[in-house]
Amino acid sequence: MNYPANIKYFSPLDNDRLVAADKAHYLHGYHVFDDHREQGSLNIVSAEGAYLYDALGNRYLDAVGGMWCTNIGLGREEMVEAIADQTRQLAYSNPFCDMANDKSIELSEKLAELAPGDLNRVFLTTGGSTAVDTAIRLMHYYQNCRGKPEKKQVISRINAYHGSTYLTMSLGGKAADHPPEFDFIEEDIHHLGCPYYYRAPAGISEEGFLESLIEEFEAKVLELGPDKVGALIAEPVMGSGGVIIPPEGYHRRMWEVCQRYDILYISDEVVTSFGRLGHFFASKEVFGVQPDIITTAKGLTSGYQPLGACIFSERIWEVIAEPGAGRCFSHGFTYSGHPVACAAALKNIEIIQREALLDHVETVGRYFEERLASLGNLPIVGEVRVRRFMACLEFVADKQSKELFPETLNIGEWVHLRAQKRGLIVRPIVHQNVMSPPLILSRKQVDFIVDVLRESILETVADLESEGHWSDRSTS
Repeated sequence: MNYPANIKYFSPLDNDRLVAADKAHYLHGYHVFDDHREQGSLNIVSAEGAYLYDALGNRYLDAVGGMWCTNIGLGREEMVEAIADQTRQLAYSNPFCDMANDKSIELSEKLAELAPGDLNRVFLTTGGSTAVDTAIRLMHYYQNCRGKPEKKQVISRINAYHGSTYLTMSLGGKAADHPPEFDFIEEDIHHLGCPYYYRAPAGISEEGFLESLIEEFEAKVLELGPDKVGALIAEPVMGSGGVIIPPEGYHRRMWEVCQRYDILYISDEVVTSFGRLGHFFASKEVFGVQPDIITTAKGLTSGYQPLGACIFSERIWEVIAEPGAGRCFSHGFTYSGHPVACAAALKNIEIIQREALLDHVETVGRYFEERLASLGNLPIVGEVRVRRFMACLEFVADKQSKELFPETLNIGEWVHLRAQKRGLIVRPIVHQNVMSPPLILSRKQVDFIVDVLRESILETVADLESEGHWSDRSTS
């Protein structure tokens, strides 16, 4: 077993008890009832750097980075000490009205320093969903304060993911996230086409596809009325939607439409911030856009504590905090600006800067891009999408027509399970495998990811053929 010597692992009998208790009591996020009833869960009990260890001592390289979040790697003693020290000093402090704590103030100051342009104002939340929820509520408040109560329609995109609260899941545009058993907000939220060139109409150039997206956005604004549209919300790179990297210039052109019609540009950087694309924030540095609001979480603490933030402009602040208006921003969470979470975030940022992890992402991230691209020649790999430490493999039954496998086959799970038995965790999303590894990844670990994926995909191909699910049409 590869289990760390200083960590106690479970006996097979204790593991069986853990599996039984999980099935008996624990409702997971995105719980697939039938699968879980039959298979149970992979129960992780320890972690070190980029590696996870299950209850029986098996080691896995976590190419998912937890949930897009374990940027500096797990098991760092100085993070443990920062959290413990803050817990001893001040474990909790009321964040409402005229109360604050030193760590929430210091973190807000640091985020204002790192964020682009005049994004100097910070509202701290409990995670990404509550940061996005706050951004929309802030937009509503801003429009009401400036005397434009009708200007609140929000434009999002198909395949977008913005969180899992009632509001944020409604903002999302993934069909799989909108099952009929749940209800969603249908008024005031609109979804545009996804900037997904691989699935664009046949024969259209990337430039032509870009123009069609911009035209669609402007047409929707004019249809709804510029005096009705309050905000556009967009991920710089669409994460859970399949690591959709938009055509060159897409975000800048969308931002220009927002400027023309007085629409707030909300950049959802819950995934892309804190180094995943090689910068603390990607909106301006990578895509040339100065947002009005940025939402962040995940890499803000590298998963060591739950924390998010809604960072917004001086322009918005000047309207909502107008002197003499007598207003109160009656929105908040019990754990907003939690001192322990803020201490973790400050230490996390210190580590990212001290260890030059942004530079590391630029160099090793480019190597990750090059190595993953080599998988594009495999029979069922339709497209490899990768930008630094965000990646997706999309699987197809026919590379020429881009025809997908039947959804019930769940081809991404086939590859995922074959990689898992080789010691690699990737995230299956129906037709895709998504990756967002820790930013500390080495070249050797990149090689391991790519080699295991190649072996796992080839095994999947052989199994598909032997079970009659697929045949190579390129040779027929």
